[in-house]
Amino acid sequence: MCRTDQSVPEPGEEQDVDATDAVFTSLLEDSTEELYEQAPCGYLSTLMDGTIAKINATLLNWLGLERSQVVGRMRFTDLLTVGGKLYHETHFAPLLQMKGEVSGIAMDIKSAGKQRMPVLVTSKVKTSADGEPLLIRTTVFDARDRRAYEAELLRGRKAAEEARRQAEADRARLQEALAVLQQSLLPTELPAVPGLEAGSYYHTASPDLLGGDFYDLFALDDGRWAFFLGDVCGKGPQAAAVTSLARYTLRAAALHDADPITVLTTLNTVLHERYAGGEGRYCTAIFGVLEPDDGHVSVHLASGGHPFALIQRADGNADYLPTPGGLLIGVLPQAPFTASHTDLLPGDTLLLYTDGLTEARTGPGRELYGEDALRAFTAAQPPAGPQALITALSGLLASFGDGLNDDTALLALGAPAALLTSASEDLT
Repeated sequence: MCRTDQSVPEPGEEQDVDATDAVFTSLLEDSTEELYEQAPCGYLSTLMDGTIAKINATLLNWLGLERSQVVGRMRFTDLLTVGGKLYHETHFAPLLQMKGEVSGIAMDIKSAGKQRMPVLVTSKVKTSADGEPLLIRTTVFDARDRRAYEAELLRGRKAAEEARRQAEADRARLQEALAVLQQSLLPTELPAVPGLEAGSYYHTASPDLLGGDFYDLFALDDGRWAFFLGDVCGKGPQAAAVTSLARYTLRAAALHDADPITVLTTLNTVLHERYAGGEGRYCTAIFGVLEPDDGHVSVHLASGGHPFALIQRADGNADYLPTPGGLLIGVLPQAPFTASHTDLLPGDTLLLYTDGLTEARTGPGRELYGEDALRAFTAAQPPAGPQALITALSGLLASFGDGLNDDTALLALGAPAALLTSASEDLT
């Protein structure tokens, strides 16, 4: 139901209006003097030389002083701590003189019991009609709660900063430990092999993760040399344990019987028996035997689920050496492996790599780099030997940036081009 302004109030409305009027009436009974004296902040007025001419009860209570001790006897700076006085003389007073007012300046006053009390000070110069300065009116706000809040905030910030520094230090120590452990799974340096050149490189995709790529080159007891390169599934300490076991098994098996198929079969048996009862652990690997002989190097190798080896020929061509039929090592109790054979002539280089290289993401579409691109890149490099090819490939890996998501191990073996030169000189 609608009613006009002249209609009778609803029941209860009249009581609400009366209560509101009573509240306003009680507020109007406060005198101006009482509002000044009992304000929730400190008020004082000083002459231009700082002598206090008027001060309210609130500020006197904070100071623990009587009005007679202050008015006409003390200056505003007498209420401040030593630091507050210094700041007043060097900053506050000059700024007030220049601008006629300053606002929200943090200072400390000497409160009751000679305690330091943080306050926020605002001052304004009162001038005559002619613009002459007459006095300074100052408002003082209690900033103890604010200072406590700021101190707590500062403590929190310092604690967070200390936690961040500690986390960075812990991460640095972890990365250092992982780097040392990673290096322990790789040869410190490749041995010098008569009639052969060798180069290697290991690229870590993340310093926070322990990779499972591995390689090695070592002598057999009959003038031959064995080599291998592999990649354990997964990362972290468990992958490192498999890597260590695989390296030890391959070296031990090769010294007993260096036939590549036999060596990989032994590794397959060891991994399957060790991990078949729990979470399966497996790897890919290429194992081979090198035999330098009369200007060339004979290579006999086999692969277990690993990417094909790539050969860079001295004439500038590059192609893969197929090793079909090899399964992942450690998955099945018995796994078939197929051997391949080739000869490295002077200037030829055999390249072994892990799939971190070919599975790198490149270009705007984040496409896989792939085997074809690797073959084209290798063919485009001058046939200058294993170390030159490793250097070119390490630059390629660096160019992938964050597109390289997995560790990459490289091992390059080749017959020195000097052998070809020596043979030609012997013929003449």
